Amino acid sequence: MKNSITICMGSSCFARGNRDHLELIENYLHGNGIESDIRFSGCRCRDTCGRGPNLEINGTLHHEVDTGTLLDLLEYYFSNVETKSRAS
Repeated sequence: MKNSITICMGSSCFARGNRDHLELIENYLHGNGIESDIRFSGCRCRDTCGRGPNLEINGTLHHEVDTGTLLDLLEYYFSNVETKSRAS
């Protein structure tokens, strides 16, 4: 399975932090040269608004994600991703 991040862009999650998380994720992927190796997309509400902000990484839904937790999750899931340019 290809690595993926799906960030909830519903109004509750967006207001609770995913507005900032969107930029943080983009900067992380770009800064590590792995943006072409990770499928990054947005979605509408996942019906877990009360536990937001929510995002899904590689099929696992994460709730109440704050900036520190998000950075830890990105490192956990993607620190070992080999880019096509580094693998060559």
